[in-house]
Amino acid sequence: MQKVLVSRCLLGQAVRYDGGSHGPFALLQDWLAAGRVVPLCPEVAGGLPVPRAPAEIPGGQGDQVLDGLQPVLTEQGEDVSAAFLAGAAEALRLVREQSIRIAVLKARSPSCGNLHNYDGSFSGRKVRGMGVTAAALQRAGVRVFNEEQLMEAQAFLRLLDEQQN
Repeated sequence: MQKVLVSRCLLGQAVRYDGGSHGPFALLQDWLAAGRVVPLCPEVAGGLPVPRAPAEIPGGQGDQVLDGLQPVLTEQGEDVSAAFLAGAAEALRLVREQSIRIAVLKARSPSCGNLHNYDGSFSGRKVRGMGVTAAALQRAGVRVFNEEQLMEAQAFLRLLDEQQN
């Protein structure tokens, strides 16, 4: 049975920067009950507390953080890149350890966003881009979805299950 890496906040766990959560989502709860879910909050895994200061990537591109070209900064200007990189490394460890090929991560997060991200101005402006963990996973060949793409994620998971059988 194919495992799915899932953002802990999408499972209803209070790990967001503001101490909140998203979800739980019924489909993710079903996967959890079936033993498919490997939960992770990359920011907490990287050593950041709950709650924590909001953080954004200048330009919104997690790939640039992975390549050392941009930092992840809090609103106060604190560089929290090391924690974001450590969280991404933990995600990659779990993916390799459990042969994970699919992830469902929080949209628009500086760690987990897979399509859009905030631009680093803390103004709410979004740009196309991925978070640090999402970019690292994509580089490793993991298909990354967000909570707004659950039907697509379910279809991809079915395809992976069929390939295993």
